[in-house]
Amino acid sequence: MKVTIDGQSIEVEPGTTILQAARMIGGEVVPPAMCYYSKLKGSGGKCRCCLVEVSKGSEADPRPMPKLMASCVTGCMDGMEVNSKSSPRVTEARKSVTEFLLINHPLDCPVCDQAGECDLQNLSFEHGKSETRFIEEKRTFEPENIGPNIQLHMNRCILCYRCVMVADQLTDDRVHGVMDRGDHSNISTCISKAVDNEFSGNMIDVCPVGALTDKTFRFKSRVWFSKPYNAHRDCPTCSGKTTVWMFGDEIQRVTGRKDEYHEVDEFICNGCRFDHKDIADWTIEGPRAFEKDSVINQNKYNRKLQKVEIATEETILKGREADRKKISMSQIPLTKEDIINQKSLGNNG
Repeated sequence: MKVTIDGQSIEVEPGTTILQAARMIGGEVVPPAMCYYSKLKGSGGKCRCCLVEVSKGSEADPRPMPKLMASCVTGCMDGMEVNSKSSPRVTEARKSVTEFLLINHPLDCPVCDQAGECDLQNLSFEHGKSETRFIEEKRTFEPENIGPNIQLHMNRCILCYRCVMVADQLTDDRVHGVMDRGDHSNISTCISKAVDNEFSGNMIDVCPVGALTDKTFRFKSRVWFSKPYNAHRDCPTCSGKTTVWMFGDEIQRVTGRKDEYHEVDEFICNGCRFDHKDIADWTIEGPRAFEKDSVINQNKYNRKLQKVEIATEETILKGREADRKKISMSQIPLTKEDIINQKSLGNNG
């Protein structure tokens, strides 16, 4: 089937969604996605970030779809034409969705461990507004301990359901889920049980915001100060292929390897994630590359940066001669004229 997105055509298999087709094309036509996760069945259709305009339904029925469609759950049709970033309707809708997601989200970026690799930060940077129209009180939740390794910050949660699906599809004993309804909905465990299954750490990797963070990495460092390396080890539970984040010779945290859409290639076990922080436990493969605009790439060895030269006056750091005299620096004594002027000012006062 032939599908055209923002003027770029591609051949896809039946059953392919618009979002999947856009990712095959790549670049700026790819809609943002906060809830869709290609490795999780049934994900998508909740955050509404990936809305697109279908200007032509198909060759058989060329009528446009009247409403904006969620690209992650809308299947492609032969001859379909889609407008993503090129549509003003889509741009305005994404701005509205971003504003809605930020209504209850706290301004925790300066202290949040997810800062620098947060999908909501990226979305807000592109589609967010500098001011808010929300005058009511933000929704807040009491802190809850859900286990020894994972820190839950419910105030930051956008209810994407990814962590619930991970626990459902990777393990047989999910103990957490979405409780209550409406604006009271929250992620919690049943009867205050701890989340302690062998693959529970993957909840951290799939979370698009800072609602679920690694307790062993909590407040240790910012991600752009760490050096990420691809590494592996022989693990009887999982593939053992990970990314280790190092500061000097110390491994500060271990995560799954993620692709350009921040989705893990393979889920890893808690043993690899939390219990092996010694560099001797790992075989280091090489530095991990990130997208060119990522803050994690700043000042790293895997990106060539041009030397910046600032052309300044020779004595700009010392200050101009006239200014140095004004503040009476001891190295520059006052002239007779300056002394006379000072005395005259004192007499006038």
